[in-house]
Amino acid sequence: MTGKNQRVDAFRTPDAPPPQAEPAPPATRARRLRAPALTLAAAVAAFAYVGTVNPNEPGHYPVCPLLRLTGILCPGCGGLRSAHAFAHGDLITAFGANALAVTGYFVFAGFMLLWLIRAVRGGPVPRLALRPLYWWGIGGAALVFAVVRNLSFGSALAP
Repeated sequence: MTGKNQRVDAFRTPDAPPPQAEPAPPATRARRLRAPALTLAAAVAAFAYVGTVNPNEPGHYPVCPLLRLTGILCPGCGGLRSAHAFAHGDLITAFGANALAVTGYFVFAGFMLLWLIRAVRGGPVPRLALRPLYWWGIGGAALVFAVVRNLSFGSALAP
C-alpha cells in the first residue's frame, strides 16, 4: 500500500494530515534586550578600562607594529589616546589623537541607540548590510586618512 516516495509513520494514520509545528512564542523584552545590552556593556567596560589605564604613559599598551617598523602612522594610531580622551569627555583632544576613531565612536553610538530602541519596541535587529561600493568607500576614506596624516600638510591629523 505504500508507494516508493511515501513514508509510513507508526503514530498516525495514512489519511491524517501531518502535525503542524507550533509557532515560537514571542521573545520577551528581556530576551530582546540581552544582545544589545551585553554589547553596550562590553563597549562601556572597554572605554572604562582605557579611561582608567592611561595610554599616554609608556608600558601599558603595545606600540603599533607599523609605526615601530616603518615610522608610518596607520589609520588606528592614536586610537587608544583618543578613546582615553573621549572617556574623559575631552572631545577636542580625542579628535586630535584620531578623528577617524571618534567618528567611529559616534557611528557605533548611533547604531547601539537604534538597536536598543528596536529591541525595546520589538522591531527587527538593525543590519549593516551595505553594498560593496560603500565598504570600498569606507576603506578608501581610511586609506586617504592614513596617507594624509603622514604628509606634512596633514600633520594636524597626526596624534
